Amino acid sequence: MRKPPVPSPLILAALFALAIGTKAHATDAGTGETAKTAAAVKAVDQHWLEAEEGGDTAWLDGMLLPDYRSVGVAGTFATKAAILAHATQNRGSHKMKQQVAAWQAAHPVEQQVTLQGDTAILSFVSSAPASKGKLYSSDVFVYVDGRWRALYSAHTGLGKD
Repeated sequence: MRKPPVPSPLILAALFALAIGTKAHATDAGTGETAKTAAAVKAVDQHWLEAEEGGDTAWLDGMLLPDYRSVGVAGTFATKAAILAHATQNRGSHKMKQQVAAWQAAHPVEQQVTLQGDTAILSFVSSAPASKGKLYSSDVFVYVDGRWRALYSAHTGLGKD
């Protein structure tokens, strides 16, 4: 059996950032996404995943705060503009969606939401086998103008058990 090629660190960071979302999704944009609840934060994160996969830059532009920043597994740094540019490349293609689905199958994650006033931290820890290494990610959301918006994300590898 041929071993698949190992993606570059930038692609790995993008896949991890995209794939950490759950598979459940609000059936209508905004439905279940505006409440100050853990479920709403998870719904926004899932919508984020789907928006990046499908190239929905209009939705992403509204959800990501102007000063949004992300630090990837390999120490890469991304701005809102970089996230929007990456999503634009995904428009009309199913390639990223397929890559994310494969990554999710190999790297199941557990989610936890911490709410404090108008701030939410959505944390993910992979429950993948130790041989694949553990991954950790957090997204920081702020409740602004009646909806959750992303301010910061950090993704890291925790090594092998």
